[in-house]
Amino acid sequence: MKNSLEAIKNNMSLSVGIIGLPNVGKSTLFKAITKQSIDISNYPFCTIDPNVGIVAVPDEKLEIINRTIKTPKMTPTVIEFVDIAGLVKNAHQGEGLGNQFLANIREVDAICHVTRDFTNEKITHVENEINPKKDIEIINTELIMKDLETINNRIEKTTKQTRSGDKKILKELEILEKIKDLLERGNLISKEEEIMSHKQLIKELELLTTKEMIHVLNISDNDSIPNSNLENTISLDLKLEAEISELSEEEAKEIEAPNSNLDQLIKSCYKALNLITFYTTGGPESRAWTIKKDSTAPQAGSAIHSDFEEKFIKAEVINWQKLIEAGSISAAREKGILRIEGKKYIVQDGDVIEFKI
Repeated sequence: MKNSLEAIKNNMSLSVGIIGLPNVGKSTLFKAITKQSIDISNYPFCTIDPNVGIVAVPDEKLEIINRTIKTPKMTPTVIEFVDIAGLVKNAHQGEGLGNQFLANIREVDAICHVTRDFTNEKITHVENEINPKKDIEIINTELIMKDLETINNRIEKTTKQTRSGDKKILKELEILEKIKDLLERGNLISKEEEIMSHKQLIKELELLTTKEMIHVLNISDNDSIPNSNLENTISLDLKLEAEISELSEEEAKEIEAPNSNLDQLIKSCYKALNLITFYTTGGPESRAWTIKKDSTAPQAGSAIHSDFEEKFIKAEVINWQKLIEAGSISAAREKGILRIEGKKYIVQDGDVIEFKI
């Protein structure tokens, strides 16, 4: 791929925080997925300042578009991975620098929760037992307890404002009480569709449990413990993945190394946030752009430049496969298969778009 780090950063779409208990493989995953050398030590809290790495989302469609249109440059959409230090019990009370780490989680869009699912006497476990289900409950409890602290503070503030009789304030208090009840019953708010529909309030609250979570079970082929049957779960041998990531293409072929499964994780993170990709091509570049599913054409245009949404007039749209069949934008236009769409058009995954402003 012919792209610069600067170009990739300008196409930044989402960030994923890698969390978990100490010594479960978080930094090993980060190293493998970003191919960056960082400090990995066998003791808790070795990662205090979060490491950040930029990872391209694997995109076969973009590669095919680029080969067909033959642009000099190709820029994929990307994910920012943040390696956040290990949480422990009572992190919400500051245990193990917990408040600092929970603040790091607040800043990311989604959570990749790594859980240890293998035995190794040389690698200590902070809870002194290998129990993925228990480990997940510990982390979820810390997120919930921190959110309860946030909600209780907001309820106290909102209750004082109800004296005005403002219906909006009263409605907000009602929603806050529902959230508090759900958290006290151990529920993650991200799973509560009715609560999540109150987008503005959810955005203001910045609750940790509203973030989508992908679970990574760190396994060993030689010693795998039964799966925890969670949604959005991927089992990976992270030690093996780290070793594969350090090999050159020539070395991998020479020793017949197994294929990496990290692409599956990258795509799962992308999908967890309900994102789709559209493309622009022609001239100097073929490029992938990230938007939320069900975005209109003007909203999609704002991913390219903030002025595009306001100045939007119309868009020329074609599905990527139809573009490949036509061979070029101009050929598609001549064949009459390049559609003209207006402001209400809902962009589809795989659309190739040329905006008119």
